[in-house]
Amino acid sequence: MRQSKTIFLVCLALLLAVYYLFIGLHLAKLGYFNKEELFFIEKAKIVFEGQGNRLKVMGLTSPLLPFYGNFIFTLIGYSVAPIMASAIGTAGLFYIICRTIVKHTQDEFYVLAVLAIFLFHPGMLAAGCSGKSTYMVLIFFYLFFLNIFKFYNSNTTFHISIASICLVVLIFCDYKFVWLTLFFIPLVLSIALNTLNLGEKESIFRLYISFNNPSLRRKLISKSLAIFIILFLLPLSSVLIYKVLNLTHANDLDYFIESPYSNWNVLAEKIDYSTLQDEVVHRLPEVSIMISARVLIFFPVILLAIYLYRENTYQVLTLLTPFLFIEFLKIKYPKIFIAQQYYLPFLILSLLCVATKVRTIRNEAIFKISIALFFSVTIFAGYYMLRSSGITEERNFIAALIDKKVLDDQQETQSVAAYINSLPPTSKVLLDDAIAYPIASFVADIRSLTLPYQAEYLSAIEAPQKYDRYVLVANSKNEASSYTELNQKYVTLYRLGNSNVSLRKVHETTNWVLYQIL
Repeated sequence: MRQSKTIFLVCLALLLAVYYLFIGLHLAKLGYFNKEELFFIEKAKIVFEGQGNRLKVMGLTSPLLPFYGNFIFTLIGYSVAPIMASAIGTAGLFYIICRTIVKHTQDEFYVLAVLAIFLFHPGMLAAGCSGKSTYMVLIFFYLFFLNIFKFYNSNTTFHISIASICLVVLIFCDYKFVWLTLFFIPLVLSIALNTLNLGEKESIFRLYISFNNPSLRRKLISKSLAIFIILFLLPLSSVLIYKVLNLTHANDLDYFIESPYSNWNVLAEKIDYSTLQDEVVHRLPEVSIMISARVLIFFPVILLAIYLYRENTYQVLTLLTPFLFIEFLKIKYPKIFIAQQYYLPFLILSLLCVATKVRTIRNEAIFKISIALFFSVTIFAGYYMLRSSGITEERNFIAALIDKKVLDDQQETQSVAAYINSLPPTSKVLLDDAIAYPIASFVADIRSLTLPYQAEYLSAIEAPQKYDRYVLVANSKNEASSYTELNQKYVTLYRLGNSNVSLRKVHETTNWVLYQIL
C-alpha cells in the first residue's frame, strides 16, 4: 500500500514538472525572462566556456547553491537550464510535502488540495516556471521547520542537527535568511524548557519553576546551550568560512552580497525601488507592521496553521518567527520591496502544519471545507499580490501568464546581442556585465567578450584599442548607466585622452550604444 502511494506521488510530481516546464518554455517563447535567470545563464557560460581565471565566478556567484543547481541542466542548453531546475525543484517540493501528508493520513483529499495550490497559485507557478531560485529556498525552508517540529514531538537532537544542515543550505540559497537565526535565539529557551519533565503545561509557569529550582535551572541552561550550539554553530561557521573565502579571492568579506558582479540583486533592488518612486500608483503599502498584515491578507491560510497549534505555546511561537523575520527585513532594507519569495514560505509553512496535524482533526468534514475555503482565498489573493507588486518582474510574470503580454521583454538586449553575434569571429567587444549581463547571456560565444572577471579588463578600459574592436556603452537613458564606468562619460573622456583613436557608432538602441574603435 505504501509503495503504491509512493509511485502515485512520484507520477504526480513528474506530471507537475512537465506542466511547469511547458509553461516556462511557453513564457520564454513569448519573451518573458527575469534578471536572475539571465544572470545565471551568463555566469554559467563564463564557467564552462570563458577564458581566464574563472574560479571567482564559480565560487562567489550568489546565491551559490541555486547557481550550482543549474549546472547539470546546462548540458541540455544554457537558456533552458534555469527553467528545468525550477520546474523539477518545485515538483520535488510537492513530493516532499505530500510524503509528509501520507505519513499522517491515507485520505487523498489533502494531497489533491496541495496539488491545487501547486497548479494554480501564481506564486508556486512563478517558483516552478520562471527559472528563479525560489524553489530551493522553499524546499529547505520546509525541511528546516519540518525537523524543528519533529524535534518537538520526539525530543531527539538528531532532528535539530538535520534542521541545522537545512538552515545552512537555506542561507546559501538566499543570504538574507541568516537573519532568521536572530528570532530563533529566544525560541531556543522555549524549546529547552519544553524538554524538561515538568507537570506544568504553560510555558510561563514552567519557566518560573525552572528558575526557582537550582537543579532545574542548571539543566535548563545546559540544554539551551546545547541546542543553541547544535542549531546555530554550523550555519554561523559556514557563513564565516565563506566570508573568508570572499576575502581571499575578492579582497572583500561581503563581495557575494555587495558586488553586482556576484549578485544580481545588488542593482535590481535599487533600480526597482527608485523607478517606482516616480510612478503614481496605489498599492497596499510596504511599511513596518503592515508587512504582517500583507501576509495575513495574501496568505490567510497561515491563520488556519496557527489555529491547529493553538494549544502549544512554543510551537505557535515557532510559527510567528517568520513574521518577525519579514518585519526585520523591511527595517533592515527599507529601500527595497519585499519579494514574493519571502512571502511564499508562509504558504509552505501552512502546508506543513496541515500535513503534520491532519490526524488530530476530529471533525474532518468541517476541516476539509475550511481547507477548501482558505486555499481558494489564498489562490485568488495571490493573483492580486503579483498584479499590485512593487517589483517589475513580478508584475511582468503575471501579465505574461494571464494576459499573454510581456511588459518588460528582452527584445532590445537580444537585438544588441544579435548584432554582436553577427560580427566577425575575431572581433572582441568590451562589455561590463555588472549591468549588461542580459546581453552577455544572449551572446553566442562568451569568448568574444572582454569581461570584468578577466585580468585584462582594467587595462582594456584604459586602452581598449589594444584589446578590443568594439565597446558597448550604456546610453544616458539607461537607468543603470550610473552603475558602470562604460557610459557616455567614458566615451567623452576617452575621446579627450585619445586624439589618435576615434569611436564610431555602429549600433544604437534606447539604452545601449555599440562603438567601433577605429
